[in-house]
Amino acid sequence: MYDVIIVGAGPAGISASLYTIRRNLKTLIIYKEKSALEKSTKIENYYGFENGINGEELYKIGIRQAQNIGAEVIKDEVTNIKIDYLNEKEYTFKVETLNNEFKAKSVILATGNKKNKPNIKNMDKYEGKGISYCAICDGFFYRNKNVAVIGNGDYAIAEAKDLQNIAKSITILTNGRQAPEYRAENININTKEIDQIEGENKVEEIDFVDNTKMKIDGIFIAQGVAGSTEFAKKIGAKINNDKIVVDENMETSIKGLFACGDCTGGLYQVSKAVYDGTKAGLAVLNNYEGKKENGNKIKYRKFWKRSFKIRKTSISRFLCRLVWTM
Repeated sequence: MYDVIIVGAGPAGISASLYTIRRNLKTLIIYKEKSALEKSTKIENYYGFENGINGEELYKIGIRQAQNIGAEVIKDEVTNIKIDYLNEKEYTFKVETLNNEFKAKSVILATGNKKNKPNIKNMDKYEGKGISYCAICDGFFYRNKNVAVIGNGDYAIAEAKDLQNIAKSITILTNGRQAPEYRAENININTKEIDQIEGENKVEEIDFVDNTKMKIDGIFIAQGVAGSTEFAKKIGAKINNDKIVVDENMETSIKGLFACGDCTGGLYQVSKAVYDGTKAGLAVLNNYEGKKENGNKIKYRKFWKRSFKIRKTSISRFLCRLVWTM
C-alpha cells in the first residue's frame, strides 16, 4: 500500500513527489507517454537556466531528481483507476496498469491535457449523441446494442473489455492503424480508415474511405493513452469543459483524488505546472497528517477512557474494603 500514487512524470507530478517523499510518504510515480514538456525543443522562460534548456533534458532531470530522494518510478501504462471501499466511509484507490495493480491512500493525476480526439468528420456534431469518451460512464446506455471503440492500443482494449458484459457486439476500429494483438470472442477488429460518422439526430452509421459502411449505435473514443480527464470521469469526479474541477488545494470532488497541471486548465506553462504540483503534494501531506492526528486523538481517548475505567474499578474496590473493615 502506497501513501500516494502519482500518475504522470512531468513538472506537475514530479513537483508533487518532491514534497511527499521528503516527508517520508511512500510514493510511486507511474508514467508512460512522453510529456508535452519532453516534446519542447527549447525552454527559455523558466527560472534558473540562463541559456534555456531542452524540454527532454528538463523532463529527464526531473525524474532523476525524484528517484535520487527516494521515489519509486515505474514506466507502465495506467489503464484504470478505481475506488476500493473498505467500509461505508473509508476507501483506498486501486491503480491498474498493463502489467500490475497498485493500491494507495491518495492519487494525484498529473498526465497533462491529452488531445486524443480523432480527426474524423462530424465528430463534434455527435458528441453526446452517440459518441462517448468513457465506457464505464456511458456503457449502460448501450445495453444489447452494437458499439465501436476507436483506437488501436491498450487503452482501446481496456474500454472494449468494460463493454463486454453490456453491449451486444463490440468492434475496435483502428482507423487505418495497426491492429492490436488482443483477441476476444465478442470483440471484432476493423482496420479500415474512417471517413465520417453519419446519422439523423444521433450516431447511426460509420462510413469508411473505401465506401463501405457499418451500422452502429454508439462509438467510444479511446485513441492513444488515457489521460487524467478520462480517469477522473471514470471515478466520477467533476469535469468542466474537459478540465478536471479542483479546489484551492488541487483536490477533486472525490476526497483523496488530486489533479494538477494542464489537466486542470489555466496557463500551459512549466511554472504553473510546478505550482500546481507543489500545492497538490502539500495537500496530500496535510490530509495524511490530519488523519494521523485524528488517529492519535482516538488512541488518547481510548487510553483515558480505559484509565478512567481502571480508576473507577480501583476506587470501588477500595470503598468496598473500607466498608467491610468498619
